[in-house]
Order: sequence, then C-alpha cells, then structure tokens
Amino acid sequence: MGKLAVQGGYVIKSACDVLKDHYVIVEGSKISDIKPDLPEGITEVLGGPHDIVMPGLINTHTHAPMTLFRGMADDLPLMTWLREYILPAEAKHVNREFVYIGSLLAAWEMTRSGTTSFCDGYFYEDEVGKAAKEAGIRAWIGEGILQFPTPSLSDPTRIIEHERSFIERWLDDTLIRPSVFPHAAYTCTTQILKDAFKLAEEYDVLYQIHLSETADEVEQIRQSHNMSPVELLDSIGCLSDRTLAAHCVVLNDREIALLAKRMVSVAHNAESNMKLASGIAPIPKLLKAGVNVAIGTDGCASNNNLDIIGEISTVAKLHKINCMDPTVLDECTAMALVTENGARALHFNGGIIEPGRPADIVVLDGKAPNMVPVHNPISHVIYAATGGNVKDVVINGKVIVKNFRSLTVDEEALIKECRSIQERISKG
Repeated sequence: MGKLAVQGGYVIKSACDVLKDHYVIVEGSKISDIKPDLPEGITEVLGGPHDIVMPGLINTHTHAPMTLFRGMADDLPLMTWLREYILPAEAKHVNREFVYIGSLLAAWEMTRSGTTSFCDGYFYEDEVGKAAKEAGIRAWIGEGILQFPTPSLSDPTRIIEHERSFIERWLDDTLIRPSVFPHAAYTCTTQILKDAFKLAEEYDVLYQIHLSETADEVEQIRQSHNMSPVELLDSIGCLSDRTLAAHCVVLNDREIALLAKRMVSVAHNAESNMKLASGIAPIPKLLKAGVNVAIGTDGCASNNNLDIIGEISTVAKLHKINCMDPTVLDECTAMALVTENGARALHFNGGIIEPGRPADIVVLDGKAPNMVPVHNPISHVIYAATGGNVKDVVINGKVIVKNFRSLTVDEEALIKECRSIQERISKG
C-alpha cells in the first residue's frame, strides 16, 4: 500500500473535534498525518473541498447473512417472529452458500453506507469471515452457541469444541477477529454460558450475547432462575469488560449500575427494537451511569437495512421524544456512539482520525442537496445525512468504495446470486 490523501471541507477527527479544510494522509494501513495542504508526491486524493470526512462507522451488532431474509416476516412480536418464522426458515435454507452470499450482500451494503467495522453472530461464521475479507471490511465474528442443534452443528454437546476450532482458525487474521457468541440466556444452559465465557477468557476475545431484549425474556429467566438475565450472567461470572450485551431494553436501575460496575458494553439496536415492539432501551440512564454504549443495526430480518447513519439518526431522536427532552443525546454524544464507543466495545484502536490510528475513513458527498449548506458538520451526519451520501470509504488503508461504487464486490454478479436464493426461498 502507498500513500493517499482524503480531502475534506470538514474533517471530523472525533465526536466533537472538527478541522476545516484539511487533508488526512494515509500511509499503508495507518493514518500518518493531518495537514492543511496536500503534501508533494501524493497523486491519489479522495474527497473534495466541500465533503465531510469522518472516522469509519462501527456496527456492534449484526446477523449479516439475514440480509437474505429481508422483509420475509415483518410486523410480528419477537418470539412469534423468531419461533414461527425465522427458526424454521433457518433450518430449511441456511447453509454455507446462503451465509456466504448473504454476508457478501451485507458487507456491500454496509461499506456503501459508511460502516467500516461490524460485529456479527450467526451460523457458518467462517463464511461471514470469508465474505468480509473479500469485501475488505473489518469484522468481529462469532459462531452461534445454542443448547439445541443449529444449521452448522447438529450435535450441541460438541459446541465448545466446535467454537474452539472456529476461534483458532481466525486468531491470526489482521482484518477479521473471532469472538464467542452464546445466543442468549433463554437459549443456552447455565453451563454453556459459563463454558463459553471461559473460552473467551482463554483466547482473550469478545463475549457477545443478547441480553434482556424483551419483557417476556426477562420473565422467562425469572421463572426458571429466580433472577433477571443480567443478575444470572453476573452470578455465573459472565459480565466483564469483554462482554458486549446486545439490546438491554428491560433494565432496572440496579442492573444498570451492575453493568457499569462490570464495565460491560451495550450494543443499542433502536430500529429493530422499535419494529419488533420490544421497547426502548434506557440509553440516557446507561450513559449517565458510565456504561459504554455503542450502536447496532441487528439483522435485516428485523430492521430491515444496515444503514448505520440512518440508525444513529433514529437513536438521537428516539430518546429525545422518549424523555421529552430535546437536549438528551446531543449530536456529539450520538457521534461517539457510532465511532469511538463502538471501537471501545470491540477493544479496537479505531473510531478516531489521528496519526497512528487505523486508516478507516468515510467521506460524505458535500454536493448532495441534503448536505447543503453546512453550519455544523456533526449535526449533518446525525440529522441530515443518509447512507446514500457516502461517497468514498477507506478501510485499513485500502480504498473500498470510490465515487459511490464498490471496488471489491462484483455488484451485478452478487445481485444475480441473491435473486436466485430469494426464488428458492419463495418456492418453499
């Protein structure tokens, strides 16, 4: 990799730190400098004098292959959606080809809309890693752990052995990181939850889990364990700074304090929670308590898109109306959720534009009608922009999207593959 520059009329270095009229210099896989003038000898320049340059955006909770179930079972409550539609569809259709194609579609969609890193959990996750590497996007991937047979493992007694082999295949990769992904407290035995956490500790990887997503889930765990999901995980030693808890909708003040004490990160999935009517996570309370909150889109069967810019706009506005306070979750806080907080949740040194950091950079088109004029570039990202405004994307120093077109994905061939799979699903 050589040198390139990314020009911006505005360069958002971090959540509330903006430079005007600068170039971000990329050398190899790192940011080497930020300068007001273009250094001599650099011939490749992305962006332009009116564009907004910002850190690559981080999606901390996805199920990438579920792009191929997009729109298949809408307008249903979570447990009905999961048990009567999604689980049967997965049992029938999910295989290695499905996961690879669905993940490549997800990677294309995410990179085109500004996501440079994502955290994923599903089945046949080797295929997710393969697709992510081909697309050039960073990924934290976790093979789904459940107490019953899954599409990728018919014998659940082998789940920890299966997970160990998966982790070891990806430990040395520079772009893809393995993680441990027990699905939830209601789909895993207590022993499985504990064994999975020990595995995460052994390999020093992330422990991601769905947690307190709905009132029904919380009640189910209370009936079987006489405690809430948060209390259960804490009682068996599964809450720590390596824990990334998705959703966390149904929490009381004591549980919020406990998550803060254990340094758990929370992946907030507002649009999925809204669509499934799961509720509104107490994000302002979590932030006030000192919990590291990041943003996820969830899978496309429950959102139904992976546009992280649209997601963070929803997050910023949802909590204002929920709290009846327009000052809650201001634009700088919202920006942090999808950049540096996301990086912190993944134990990653990204999310900020400064020398020495990974060169993960996004350029928003400053000539788009919804991006003119610019009084406050951070406000524009949160309240005006959409994923469609993403013009250029650099990940790990490599240009992945240039002038709105993917350089790593054969778009026409992928669309053809996805339509073929959709026809098979439609035929039952």
